Amino acid sequence: MTITSSVQQRSKLPDVGTTIFSVIGQLSAQYNAINLSQGAPNFPCDPQLVNGVTLAMQQGHNQYAPMTGLSALREVLAAKVETLYGQKYDTASEVLITASASEGLYSAIAGLVHPGDEVIFFEPAFDSYAPIVRLQGATPVGLKLQLPEFVINWDEVAAAITPKTRMIIINTPHNPSSQVLNADDLQRLAALTRNTDIVVLSDEVYEHILFDGRKHHGMATHPELAQRSVIVSSFGKTFHVTGWRVGYLLAPAELMGEVVKVHQFMMFSADTPMQVAFANYLHQPANYLGLGEFYQRKRDTLTSLLKDSPFTLLPSAGSFFMLASYADFSDETDNEMVKRLIVDHGVATIPLSAFYTDGTDNKLIRLSFAKDEATLQAGARALCQVKPR
Repeated sequence: MTITSSVQQRSKLPDVGTTIFSVIGQLSAQYNAINLSQGAPNFPCDPQLVNGVTLAMQQGHNQYAPMTGLSALREVLAAKVETLYGQKYDTASEVLITASASEGLYSAIAGLVHPGDEVIFFEPAFDSYAPIVRLQGATPVGLKLQLPEFVINWDEVAAAITPKTRMIIINTPHNPSSQVLNADDLQRLAALTRNTDIVVLSDEVYEHILFDGRKHHGMATHPELAQRSVIVSSFGKTFHVTGWRVGYLLAPAELMGEVVKVHQFMMFSADTPMQVAFANYLHQPANYLGLGEFYQRKRDTLTSLLKDSPFTLLPSAGSFFMLASYADFSDETDNEMVKRLIVDHGVATIPLSAFYTDGTDNKLIRLSFAKDEATLQAGARALCQVKPR
């Protein structure tokens, strides 16, 4: 028997339904499609990490961790960031371990953005940014990256800043375009926010996954921006364990204090045994410094396998992804193309329009190469069979 509620509902997000990732996942399962859609590795993580979590459980690390995270993990993180990027963070007040990067994003926006504020972000964008802003009674202001390079038009940013602008959300390396910020971008951002109360929220979950010798230009590499930035990163993306749901934030104490107030009532603390394992694992820099080369090989493998496909591949500078254009051989919408690929060819991808609040369709689909060799080969074979329509 179905229970029908007699309570009148008022939705805070009336135009938000199931995410595209769930929709594609359900359709893919129905057709047993090859998964080139999800930004989650399908290969195993380092057994040392699994053994580390198991040992932590066996040693009794099964109760609440401190609210801001295990001190050992915060200390090794702060040391890593100072070594790589030059910025020193106080482990007691400026480093926070979160229950996923997603929770970190929510805590940062909820703690720092108020009703009536405006938050600038760049589209195509990770799909949670705008809804989180709206839940705070604030207004998301989406600016479109310039194609085909997916670069920020800083003159447009300058024109969009108003007295209500409270936050600018940055994402580098960028999901879904796979492009990265450079030193000039950081200089422009610093100039636009100088002498303002604007906070930069910097989503850097792919910070170690850059290609072709590129360096990560995150907010911690720029001393001025570091003083107004909340940096979000992810152990799950870095170490192929997206299901473990542990991330972290870095921010000046004045900003972090407000973020922590939200975090403590959402999760209180992230999973303890995972924190123990990560704290030990981070003492070996080789465990993350080789990620760029590791994923570059996968990018190059998929690129090579698709050389005879009808798709035109856009350059990928970092992250798990590359974009593919079908504009030369089809007038289908990207949603229609993605559904056809699943139903007729048994391969799942993501339509780029899902990353725009207005559904902008540039005839592009997103492919994930965070997959094992067999999956990349099978997915590429399927895409090479696609015919014009």
